[in-house]
Amino acid sequence: MKAQSKSAKGAKKPAAKAAAKNDFSIKVTTAEFKACILRHLEQSIARDPQSATNQAWWTATVLSVRELILKRFIATQSVHHDNNTRRVYYLSLEYLMGRLLSDTLDNCGLLDTAKAAIAELGLDYDQIANQEADMGLGNGGLGRLASCFLDSMATLDYPSVGYGIHYEFGLFRQGFLNGRQVEYPDNWLRFGNPWKILRPEHRVEVQIGGRVETHFNDKGDLFSKWVGGHKILGVPWDIPIPGYQVRTVNFLRLWEAKATQEFDFQVFNRGGYIEAVHEKAVNETVSKILYPNDKTESGKSLRLIQQYFFVCCSLHDIIRRFCKKNSDWKDFSKKVAIQLNDTHPSVAVAELMRILLDDENLSWEKAWDICTQVFAYTNHTLLPEALEKWSVPLFEQILPRHLQIIYEINRRFLETVEARWPGDDQKKSTLSLIEEGRPKMIRMAYLAVIASHSVNGVAALHTELLKSFLFHDFDELYPGRFNNKTNGVTPRRWLKLCNPLLSELLDEKIGTGWVTDLDELKKIEPLAKDAAFQKRFMDIKRANKQRLAVLIKNRCGITVSPDAIFDCQIKRLHEYKRQHLNLLHIMALYRRLLHNPNLDIVPRVFVFGAKAAPGYDLAKDIIHAINAVGAKINSDERIQGKLKVAFIPNYGVTMAETIIPAADVSEQISTAGKEASGTGNMKFMMNGAVTIGTLDGANVEINEQVGKDNIFIFGLTVKEVEALQKNGYNPWDYYNSNEELKAVLDWLASDFFTPEEPHSLESVRRSLLEGGDPFLVCADFAAYCQAQDAIDKAFRDSKKWAQMAILNTARSGLFSSDRTIHQYAKDIWHLDPLPIP
Repeated sequence: MKAQSKSAKGAKKPAAKAAAKNDFSIKVTTAEFKACILRHLEQSIARDPQSATNQAWWTATVLSVRELILKRFIATQSVHHDNNTRRVYYLSLEYLMGRLLSDTLDNCGLLDTAKAAIAELGLDYDQIANQEADMGLGNGGLGRLASCFLDSMATLDYPSVGYGIHYEFGLFRQGFLNGRQVEYPDNWLRFGNPWKILRPEHRVEVQIGGRVETHFNDKGDLFSKWVGGHKILGVPWDIPIPGYQVRTVNFLRLWEAKATQEFDFQVFNRGGYIEAVHEKAVNETVSKILYPNDKTESGKSLRLIQQYFFVCCSLHDIIRRFCKKNSDWKDFSKKVAIQLNDTHPSVAVAELMRILLDDENLSWEKAWDICTQVFAYTNHTLLPEALEKWSVPLFEQILPRHLQIIYEINRRFLETVEARWPGDDQKKSTLSLIEEGRPKMIRMAYLAVIASHSVNGVAALHTELLKSFLFHDFDELYPGRFNNKTNGVTPRRWLKLCNPLLSELLDEKIGTGWVTDLDELKKIEPLAKDAAFQKRFMDIKRANKQRLAVLIKNRCGITVSPDAIFDCQIKRLHEYKRQHLNLLHIMALYRRLLHNPNLDIVPRVFVFGAKAAPGYDLAKDIIHAINAVGAKINSDERIQGKLKVAFIPNYGVTMAETIIPAADVSEQISTAGKEASGTGNMKFMMNGAVTIGTLDGANVEINEQVGKDNIFIFGLTVKEVEALQKNGYNPWDYYNSNEELKAVLDWLASDFFTPEEPHSLESVRRSLLEGGDPFLVCADFAAYCQAQDAIDKAFRDSKKWAQMAILNTARSGLFSSDRTIHQYAKDIWHLDPLPIP
């Protein structure tokens, strides 16, 4: 793990430093920007200033800044094309972009100019910016990481293209009804999106279904041909991605599914009005929503089609771009690097093999050699059940030719296994791409590992566990293939933009270089004990807490005090992230206060933000439990307002930009060995929150960087988790030996919190006791409560707490996505920056 930190320091930032020296920000006066807005208001959207709505003003403002960055975009693409440059192509099913207006203006150096121009028009910038919907292109950390990476690749001048899906409705918009999660369509495109640029000339036809026929060519050789089925049209939309100070503008290309035939005129004329648009409706479901519920066979089918549609379109686009300047396939791997962001795009391996074998007539050996040179795979999970598998019958129905190719890849791979472990049939069964059973299943993560020249984890601990546990035999078979690239986040959005008061203080004290070289934050370490600096730092924290208090009041109807500890857990709702452990501690505090209303505790505000997958019933029950317990606590006058619980609905990027700068405590409490990395932990740290967490994911490296006196580590380690489970973990032992744990679990299962729905929260208790407590909530409960007591004690010493908060910010430099991207470029992509003149 320390070696990782050294390598991070070794990968210094040439492009970032150049950007800091040479300000390429767009130079536009307030008057010019104001005129541009008015021109687009009238000429692009046909509105006059007197009748224009805030939505119209927002659209005109976006079109104005887009007009300015498109000049740099064209220049960037021209240089890349003229130089026939090597590019990295980043394939991700998710991009959690949030809003783009303020972020883009800030990267362009135009944020103050735009605010002044809008003020001169008699408008309020914040009201205009709030018209923008968060882009519905992602869900959690995977998508947010991809978005941070796009920002860093552009900022650091790396030639790159992101590929994804143009979801019409994203995941879902979350609401609460009687405390339960309710899913509504996330209609983020209701008013259109002026950032997008349609590229119909680059549409791709995608074949689905059909059958495989065998034929002989004119030389008498047998070949396979994929025929029949139906076709879907992939239509690309581009979103420009400007780097900081806009020297390079890369782009994200999103594929929208369209029918090849929009309208069957003959059927319509025969009176079949619904049938006439049937093909259009069916085909366009492919890009309707992110992660269709896969509890049903139709849901599974849609997910597989969605993934294939995305990679097929992307690969054809990559090849089209390659062929514009190149004609020899031996040069493909010199010009193309493809990064698979998790297992979802792994079917790209089979698709590229199909193209090279069937369309380009390459030999198997040459095709496979190309694949293994261009693909690299990032794994994001340690949960075996989360590694994607597809049933062979389903795969055969949708992608029959690809199934043949996967079987041949597996046959050849098992020959390699036999050579390494002669006669070991068990090893072959364990490593086979095909998992035996009824039905047989295709292990897609194994396909990605076999076909990639690099497989990386996303935190030092995660990578070690990949090598020792999840992919142990593959690591033995392919020594050197597995490597670590600890995640990072962009400091442009997650500090400069979302915490402007703190950013101004940092600029004043250490200059602006930290924006592109986050290690510069170390320069505030000597100020950590300075009383004047502490006061300014904590005054900013309090101002951010007041801003969050307003949001909580508006969204939840709950009044909270900024003098309380703001204790925040915002992340996807999953059992391994253990929001229910947080809940049990809240209930323990509540019970203590009911037994002793004069108990001396620092008031707490517990802030939650999380969505549960629509088909994940227990996760939705945990949301219901948190809301039910919170409603009782928030209305109980006996505890004198010492506890408040706010579960803010429809958590997303924009909400996080308000919560993170306000947090005193960052909850990173996953079961050790289950969280790959986490990036929320890094954002909180950057903004001066103190972590309470297990030694899991990137918490390990945060602990190393910040020091044990500035973090609250608790709970079982990975080795202790393994030993406990190996020896036979029994949650009833903890239940029976810990009076407080027993009391709160029994209390939760009663009708106290849900008198109108008796025992409706019992499923949470049942999962912990009768369900075996798979993520060891009961085992870590006592240690978690002790760590929380230590936080209460530490917060009372305001000077000590201020010092801890400042050191968290000062020592967060390792966790910039710029550092991560430099390491990917150097170690995996072998890609050099290409500055744009």
